[in-house]
Amino acid sequence: MANEDNGMGKGLLIGFLTGAAVGSIIALLYAPKSGKELRSDIKNKSQEFMDDAEGYLTNAKEKASQLINEGKKKSERLVAETKEKVDSLLDEAEKILVEAKDKAGHVASAGKEKIEKESERLKSALKAGMDAYKSEKEA
Repeated sequence: MANEDNGMGKGLLIGFLTGAAVGSIIALLYAPKSGKELRSDIKNKSQEFMDDAEGYLTNAKEKASQLINEGKKKSERLVAETKEKVDSLLDEAEKILVEAKDKAGHVASAGKEKIEKESERLKSALKAGMDAYKSEKEA
């Protein structure tokens, strides 16, 4: 949409300048004046046309510069906002990872304790069975 407006504005400016130049030349050619006066008028009108064109170009450059600066500001703001969101997501992901590691550590510790208890019970049962076997064998 902005490109269409820019193209339309540029076309309008070129059309205006061309129309002004052609209109000035036609008016000078049909005016009843001597050759010297006609050349002087053409020179003056040409200078006026160049001054107007220069003014329009300066104005167009200023507006283009403003648009570019606004675009830069918007893109910098977008980049900053995106960086903040990414940093926030990374922090959240890191918290989730730490919590998952903690939970896995607790589960592993609980499992290890359970295995140690069962191992102790099994050792006690095995020792009791060996003691019972020895006492039966001796008796």
